[in-house]
Amino acid sequence: MQMSENTAPQALRHILIVGGGTAGWMAAAALSRLTGHGQTRVSLVESEAIGTVGVGEATIPPIQSFNGLLGIDEAAFMRETQASFKLGIEFVNWDRIGDRYIHPFGGFGVDMEGVQFHQHWLRRRAGGDDTRLADYSLCTVAARQNRFLKPGRDAPTALQSLKYAYHFDAGLYAAFLRRHAEGRGVVRHEGRIADVALSNEDGFVEAVTLDDGRRIEADLFIDCSGFRGLIIEQALQAGYEDWSHWLPCDRALAVPTPNVGPLTPYTRATAGSAGWRWRIPLQHRTGNGHVYCSTHISDETARDELLAGLDAPPLAEPRPLRFVTGRRKAQWVKNCVSLGLASGFLEPLESTSIHLIQSGISRLMTMLPDRRCDPLLVAEYNRLSRQQFEQVRDFIIAHYKATRRDDTAFWLQVRDMTIPDSLARKIDLFAATGRLFRYEDELFSEASWIAVLLGQGIIPRTYEPLADAVDVTLTDRRMDAVARVIRDVAADMPGHEAFIAGYCAAPAQALALPLAKASTKVGLSNDAAA
Repeated sequence: MQMSENTAPQALRHILIVGGGTAGWMAAAALSRLTGHGQTRVSLVESEAIGTVGVGEATIPPIQSFNGLLGIDEAAFMRETQASFKLGIEFVNWDRIGDRYIHPFGGFGVDMEGVQFHQHWLRRRAGGDDTRLADYSLCTVAARQNRFLKPGRDAPTALQSLKYAYHFDAGLYAAFLRRHAEGRGVVRHEGRIADVALSNEDGFVEAVTLDDGRRIEADLFIDCSGFRGLIIEQALQAGYEDWSHWLPCDRALAVPTPNVGPLTPYTRATAGSAGWRWRIPLQHRTGNGHVYCSTHISDETARDELLAGLDAPPLAEPRPLRFVTGRRKAQWVKNCVSLGLASGFLEPLESTSIHLIQSGISRLMTMLPDRRCDPLLVAEYNRLSRQQFEQVRDFIIAHYKATRRDDTAFWLQVRDMTIPDSLARKIDLFAATGRLFRYEDELFSEASWIAVLLGQGIIPRTYEPLADAVDVTLTDRRMDAVARVIRDVAADMPGHEAFIAGYCAAPAQALALPLAKASTKVGLSNDAAA
């Protein structure tokens, strides 16, 4: 193999982020670490006239790693974003009307003798035991009791299994990250982009021109401009891969309400006649929304279903959003990387919107190019991005496909649809043997798939033979002990609201402020939804 000459990288002189919101300011906060050596400037351009709209945001546990990388204090972040804790997602009416289950963060029980815990549970179930798998999940048991406690270093072993994320106000989170980024040298430019200039030589983006005539040049552009994909699509024509044949919901309505009742440490997703409704509890209000399929339900009926399912009177008129589920065919083109809605949209059923932004930023930091943007880096970034989008897509499709509902044309359509081969293989293998395998750093764990597939009524026809090869009596005693410890640990945990009050409660004056602005700040965030 011929060896190439080693040359010094052509360091990025300027990175320009196009668009603010959650995606833009997450990227700015992460990239701000590049400003320290003095070689690279980071700027962001956004227009206040194109405001973000968001009543709430639900996340998954990796958000802790992102905040930790930035050196963000958790309690301060939660106070300033009106955040609450999240132990999982409750799904209501997804298998059959009246059914409900929780997809918890964290696993079930503990593996024993080299056999996964759920296989021991399947063995006991086959013998007539009716203990629910959920009873072996601390996250589920605590969530059902509205309890929460952070698992510290010296916490009991059972508490260490507690995994959590957050619910927060997406607009406040973007503002929080903006302060963080600007404090570390990121420069914000106010204005709308009127033109994108491409190089005649290589097609790279050279600069953007604002509506007041200012021209901003950069070496690398991060497109966070939302659905329109101002650079990635309108200028570079990346193309869009439409997945609506698997995920037919194409519209959403969102509306905030006051908090009523206990502050639940979980998101709720309630299936309706042609879609589903979300409920996200924040400290200062509750975010609500309805994701639905416009070919099966009218906008007026969807609005009626949303309002009928609210816990309290709405604080504003529901805000509409239209979308097409899918992804850019290439999320990095030339010297432009897209994030958030500019890169694609997967309905927020499993709270992956923020994570897809976060993982895109992490990949970019790992593959940060020089000014040449090596095509090999671009290709690998796009391969990994496609892989993750497809894996998350399959997990969301599974919720629709694995249903026994036949009460509306919508549920008959998704129940009977042909699904991707990658998902069909996973469901068929689990239904036959209870086995699941993760591939190439898949986002969702085996425990997540188990929770959803069992929750949707897919009970494996048999279990792993090794479950019979261990001491059954001893294993049963251990399983009973696990359930008992989880009950005891959950019972000793403080209430969710009580823990927040002592750890990260927002000031009373801050609680009132967002309510006053609710009429102008309603709906999905600029970069993600629930």
